Amino acid sequence: MKKRYNLIGLLALALTAGITTSCSDFLTQENKKALTEEQIYSDVEFIELNLKGIYNTWRDNTRQDERAWFLMTGTDEIQRGALQNKGGGEGAAMDRYDANMNSLHSKVKDQWNKRFPIVTAAAKIVRALDTPDLAEGTKQAELLGEACFVRGFVDYELALYWGEIPIIDLDKLEETGYGRQSLTDVWQFIINDLEKAAKYAPKTNTAGRATSGAGYTMLGKAYMSAPVETGLRDFNKAKECFEKVMGMGYSLVNYADLWNYEKPNTAESIYEFQFNNNPNRNQIQFQIGSRVAQNWWKDGCYFAGYDHVVVTEYGYETVENGGIWEDGDVRKEESIRYDFTYHGEVPNYECVAWEDLGEDHDELKPHVKKYEDYRTDQYSGLGINNMWNSGKNIPALRYADVLLSYAECLNELGQTGQAVEKVNEVRNRAWGFNIPADKKWDAGMSQDNFRVKIMDERMREFLGENWRRADLIRTGKFVEYIKARNKWAKRSGTIQDYNVRYPIPNEEIEQNPDMTQDDQNPGYR
Repeated sequence: MKKRYNLIGLLALALTAGITTSCSDFLTQENKKALTEEQIYSDVEFIELNLKGIYNTWRDNTRQDERAWFLMTGTDEIQRGALQNKGGGEGAAMDRYDANMNSLHSKVKDQWNKRFPIVTAAAKIVRALDTPDLAEGTKQAELLGEACFVRGFVDYELALYWGEIPIIDLDKLEETGYGRQSLTDVWQFIINDLEKAAKYAPKTNTAGRATSGAGYTMLGKAYMSAPVETGLRDFNKAKECFEKVMGMGYSLVNYADLWNYEKPNTAESIYEFQFNNNPNRNQIQFQIGSRVAQNWWKDGCYFAGYDHVVVTEYGYETVENGGIWEDGDVRKEESIRYDFTYHGEVPNYECVAWEDLGEDHDELKPHVKKYEDYRTDQYSGLGINNMWNSGKNIPALRYADVLLSYAECLNELGQTGQAVEKVNEVRNRAWGFNIPADKKWDAGMSQDNFRVKIMDERMREFLGENWRRADLIRTGKFVEYIKARNKWAKRSGTIQDYNVRYPIPNEEIEQNPDMTQDDQNPGYR
C-alpha cells in the first residue's frame, strides 16, 4: 500500500523533529525527551520556536546554494552558463525546454519537494491558532499572521510555476485529500492566507520575519498574478494593498546600499532572507560566479564561481545594442559584473580551453553581481578566503517592487499618467535621485506602450532577484520573450506554450494516492 503523500507527510515530520531538536536549549530535559506535537501547538512559546525553525527551513530550502538560482534561469533575463548547457540533459533543459524537461527532472522535483514541508509545517501552526476567538494584536494572532504569510508566499510560487496544486489545509483534508485542486480554489486559498498575514502579522518584527507590510505586498502581488480564468485577478484590490504599504514608512535608499553587506535590512526592505558567512551562508556566489576567475585565482577570489547562470545578452546590453540599459543608470554596474580585472590582472580563456566552447565561452561575459561578497575574498583580511561562504542577505520583497507594481495596477485601471509618475520615482533613484529630464517617462504614453516598457523596467530594477519568471507568466509573455532573448531557447527552438508550467514530479504522482498520470500538466504526459 502506498504511503499517503510521502513527499509531504514524511518530510513534514522530519522538519518538525528538526525544529524541536534545534530548540533544545530552550527546553527542559524532560521536554526534550517527551515533547509531543500536541504540546508544541498548545503553547505559544513552543509555536514561536517552531515558527523560527520554519523560517530557517524556508530560507535554506529555497534561497541557498543552487536553489537560489534555479528559478532565475530559463528566462529572458538569466540563462545557464555555456559549459552547463553544453552537457545537455537536465541542465540544458532548463533553458532549452526540450524533452529533458520532463517529470523525471531531478531539480524540478527538488524545488517541489523542498516547498511542501514548509507549507505543511506552517499549516500546523495555522490549524492551532486560527480560532473563532482569536483577538487581533495578541501574540497568537501575530504568529498566525506570520505562518499564513509563509504558507501564502510558498503556495504563490507553487501555484504560479506548477498550476493546480494540493491545498494543505489540515482542517479539510478529509474533503480535499492531497490531490490537485482547481486554480480558483488554490488562488482563493492563497489570497485568504495573505489577507490574514496582512491583518494579523505585526507592523514591525525581527529581521527575517514577516510583517503586515509583507502580507499586504504579497496579497497585492497575488491579486495581480491570479490567472484570469479564476476570476480573482483584481488590479483595484491589488492597488489598495500597495497603497496600504505606501503608508507604512518604507522608502527607497541608494541602490548600492541594497547590496552592501554592512547595511542589511534597509528602509526599503520589506522581507529579505537573512544570511551570514557562517554558519548560515547562502553559497550562491559559488554557483553564479565566473569559472575563469575560479580557475585563474582559485576560490579566494570573491567573484569566482561556476557559471551555473549568467545574464542574457538582452539583460546586459545597452538599448543601442538591443538590450535594456540606458546611459547613466546606476543599477547597471551594481547589478552586473562586466569587468573581471582582479588586482590589476586581466584573465583570459586559456585556463578553461579544455571546455572547447568556441564562440559560446561566456565565463568572462556579464554575470550577476548583486550577491558578490568581498568578505570571502583572500585579501579581505577576514580569513574566510572562499567564495563558497558568501553570506549576503537575499531580498524577497522591496519597496521598489511596491511602487512598480502599484504603477502597473494604475495603468491597467486606465490611469497611465499617474502610473508613469510612480515609475519615475523609481527611475529617479536609478540616476542617483537626480534623473535627467530625457530619462523621465512621458505621462502621455499609451497603456500598451506602458505594458511593454514596465517589463524592461522591472528587469533593470530586479535583475537576479527571482521575480522574472513570475513576471513573464502573469503577463503572458513567457514563451514570446524567452524564445527571442534566451540564447539557448532561441537556438533549440523547442520551447512551447505548455512550458509555462513545470512538470509535476513523476515520483509525486506515483506515491500520492490522490494523483494519477492524468494529473500531470499537459505536454508532459
